[in-house]
Amino acid sequence: MSEENNKIVPIGIADEMKKSYIDYAMSVIVGRALPDVRDGLKPVHRRILYAMSELGLWPDKPHRKSARIVGDVLGKYHPHGDSAVYDAMVRMAQDFSTRYLLVDGHGNFGSVDGDSAAAMRYTEAKLSKIAMEMIRDIQKETVDFILNFDETLQEPAVLPSKYPNLLVNGSNGIAVGMATSIPPHNLGEVIDGVIQLIDHPEADIEEIMESIQGPDFPTGAFILGKQGIKEAYRTGRGKVRVRAKASIEEMQKGKQQIIVTEIPYQVNKARLIEKIADLVRDKKIEGISDLRDESDRTGMRIVIELKRDANANVVLNKLYKHTQMEDTFSIIMIALVDGQPKVLNLMEMLGHYLEHQKDVIIRRTKFDLNKAEAKAHILEGLKIALDHLDAVISLIRSSKTDQIAKDGLMENFNLSEKQAQAILDMRLRRLTGLEREKIEEEYEEIIKLIKELKEILASEQLILNIIKDELLEIKEKYNDKRRTEIELNVEEINIEDMIDEEDVVITLTHFGYIKRLPIDTYKSQRRGGKGVAAVTTREEDFVEKLIITSTHDYLLFFTNKGRVYKLNVYEIPEAKRQAKGTAIVNLLQLEANEQIAATIPVGREWESQYLIMATKKGIIKKTQLNQFENTRRSGLIAISIREDDELIGVRLTDTGEEIIMITAKGMAIRFKENDVRDMGRGAMGVKGIRLAEKDEVVAMEVAEDSKDLLVVSEKGFGKRTDLTQYRLQSRGGKGIKTYNTTAKSGLLVGAKIVTNEDDILLITNDGIVIRLNVDNVSKMGRNTKGVTLMRTDENKSIVSIAQIPQHEEDEEIEEI
Repeated sequence: MSEENNKIVPIGIADEMKKSYIDYAMSVIVGRALPDVRDGLKPVHRRILYAMSELGLWPDKPHRKSARIVGDVLGKYHPHGDSAVYDAMVRMAQDFSTRYLLVDGHGNFGSVDGDSAAAMRYTEAKLSKIAMEMIRDIQKETVDFILNFDETLQEPAVLPSKYPNLLVNGSNGIAVGMATSIPPHNLGEVIDGVIQLIDHPEADIEEIMESIQGPDFPTGAFILGKQGIKEAYRTGRGKVRVRAKASIEEMQKGKQQIIVTEIPYQVNKARLIEKIADLVRDKKIEGISDLRDESDRTGMRIVIELKRDANANVVLNKLYKHTQMEDTFSIIMIALVDGQPKVLNLMEMLGHYLEHQKDVIIRRTKFDLNKAEAKAHILEGLKIALDHLDAVISLIRSSKTDQIAKDGLMENFNLSEKQAQAILDMRLRRLTGLEREKIEEEYEEIIKLIKELKEILASEQLILNIIKDELLEIKEKYNDKRRTEIELNVEEINIEDMIDEEDVVITLTHFGYIKRLPIDTYKSQRRGGKGVAAVTTREEDFVEKLIITSTHDYLLFFTNKGRVYKLNVYEIPEAKRQAKGTAIVNLLQLEANEQIAATIPVGREWESQYLIMATKKGIIKKTQLNQFENTRRSGLIAISIREDDELIGVRLTDTGEEIIMITAKGMAIRFKENDVRDMGRGAMGVKGIRLAEKDEVVAMEVAEDSKDLLVVSEKGFGKRTDLTQYRLQSRGGKGIKTYNTTAKSGLLVGAKIVTNEDDILLITNDGIVIRLNVDNVSKMGRNTKGVTLMRTDENKSIVSIAQIPQHEEDEEIEEI
């Protein structure tokens, strides 16, 4: 209800609420939350800077108590809470919040750990040098002034802002129904962008981005990719991913540590460290042994010490994934344009700033012109007085009062009131000849200045040239190096892009220790050599699995229980030849009594291939490879296994290939892969070979007639046999003889399909490895014992074999 002319007028509550709320919303938008596109300041920041300039708190003057400044701002311009003013001033003095400080603070102004500033009665402040560029020429009527809240004083509606502060220092604010989030930028880059727009008004955003690369945060760090930046500059909205700057350092005793020196913008360092500690405690991130903050006045330094068997790159990537060491900064470029909130792209921001500077230069030039013309007018009067000096002196001496003298001068010499007053105020010393010459010279200079100022006002190009010169002057004074580096597009870069692609040897021991070594660790040797020590394992441990693969592949780990786990090869920590490696349980979530039975490398492309799986009891199963693409770290079922059976081998196959299975007692069966139907992951499979008593399958391979079958016994005997000697049979039969096992040779431990160009690696239960070229292994018939490939001492035996394709030239043995 409201009263008009003593009448009660009914008003709908919905209409009144709508009107009142819109008024409130616009008040918040215009008067509190959003920056002006011209100077990049919200009202509270603008009032703080103006009040400090009115107090004379220049950079060359002493600091003044913050409480004094806040009181002035509250009493004169900003009728809100004192904490709102002080918090705004504090932010302008924090080097981790503001890219180019506008307030020079003295005392405790908070920290990147989230510590609040000391009370305003303890801290002191004054304007910074670059803040003077924000208010420069304000006394020359370059901007409009408006009445303050109680209409007793005037305050600027906008500051001259001689550099593009909105982009340089950015802005954050939450209004009603909208929010702004403009990141800070490098001063030199933004100035270059404005100058480029002046020189090439038709330039597009892509061309401007050659100058303005992207945000430049005060806390440094990395921006991942330019796509989000381009989107924000093009539309006014976008997202950029910011990643902490971290390095991996070597420590004593083979340990490593991660050193974090820069974190993403607006991330609280103390909370970040607390989050990392929580993840370590909850075992979401493993491999960290110590965490401490060594930051001091020289800079930030977060130290993350790693356990000896931890892979530093893997731990670092987990930290990026699970903590604010990698954070997303949302860009919403909303600012006030003529009092209205608008979403602006980069070109519009620069354009509005340029128009503001044109207006500032024009108004300043007009002010200087009016002042120069007024000065010229006075000098013209002084010149007339000097030309008629005796008459002027006589008139003044004969006048009884100042007013009579002034009127007489105006009437007799055709002077204005100002000119007459200037003559009366003139000192006697200006009557000397030298002073008269100075007046003449000053007048000529003023006339010249007036001409120049009028030329400026008549030419937009001259105005633009002045803007350029002043911007370059500011760049020369205040420009610094970019702090935030921009890296490759995060969508295009994978972890493996940062890791060299190379062939490696993966070894897995009986007790579950795994490690990665470069392939050239093992040198090619002659048949019958003693071998090279490969690993130093714990007592009674020995290497069981040895796989040749690439750092950019996956490894699928199949266990004796029929489960499968997936791991990137580069995630396996690299170790020295004699190191025992990393416990596999630190990399895979194995279940109780579960051991790795087969490990195969898989490329990055999950093609339409099949995985053939074989068990110790002669069961075989075929499943499409792509069913294992989404294998979790916790594992998936690959094949259902009976209690008395175990998985012994897995191979990749294509449709139409042939499979050969070899048993410990020297039997082999060859059949078509098509004889095994495609099954799901949870199926059990079908019979591949019918086994004799106490016999078991030791190998399963893909057969090719152009190659040979190489078999190796536990006592170091072996041979090659042409695959054409193995006739094709039906799946499920007994097979045919492939090796004549004896007490001297022992049972077979493995078999490989090889060519003359391949090398093989033989490894014993005491960790000795020998590398042989297949061409040095004799080729014999199926029912033979073979030749000695590796001499083994008593109680020593070969436990694993692996093959290396593309034979390398013989190299000298390296002693360890």
